[in-house]
Amino acid sequence: MPIALRPEEMVRLEQVVQRSGLNYRQDIVYRQDDTFGALYAVRLGCIKTYRTTEDGREQVTGFYFPGEIFGMDGVGSGRYTNSAVALETGSTCELPFEQMEKLSATIPQLQHHLFRILGKEITQDQQLVTLLSKHTAEERLAALLISLSTRFAERKQSSLRFRLPMSRSDIGNYLGLTVETVSRVLGKMQKGEILRVDNKEVEILDIDKLKTQAGIK
Repeated sequence: MPIALRPEEMVRLEQVVQRSGLNYRQDIVYRQDDTFGALYAVRLGCIKTYRTTEDGREQVTGFYFPGEIFGMDGVGSGRYTNSAVALETGSTCELPFEQMEKLSATIPQLQHHLFRILGKEITQDQQLVTLLSKHTAEERLAALLISLSTRFAERKQSSLRFRLPMSRSDIGNYLGLTVETVSRVLGKMQKGEILRVDNKEVEILDIDKLKTQAGIK
């Protein structure tokens, strides 16, 4: 939430925010087609969003880390178009949308911030389309790692050493790759001394080479 709020405005905001208890691994936050009622902010852990296709397949649509907001997919239609599930033990804050709308109408800084969040969500959707349009598995995986590195840096966390809470199966699903391909590409990046991977712990050894593989100049 915006840090420029006055103390009395922050008090009003805190009265709206509902802090949940712990979310355990595989706990569902909301399901696809549920009635939309709130946005959610990740406090601890990681949230995966996914869509179930008509033939019953799961399509991963996003990963959300502490400090990030999810649930925007329900704003337009009044129903969530994705499901959201906890990938590990953590917690979220619930932001009842109707109350947030009323509050933001009286606090311009908050309203501006909500618009920024919505804009970032649209941008992330566009980035996913761009990601899947890349030709090689190396480009897709490198682009994802660069994106995660940037997001961690924005939250004052290490951009070069971080943990991936999602499985390689989830990564492959998100990128349109098989699990075997994800493992092969990670192994190749390790041999090329671009990354060091220890189970789910990742260390970027050569950020410039990784950007080159991602097609970033």
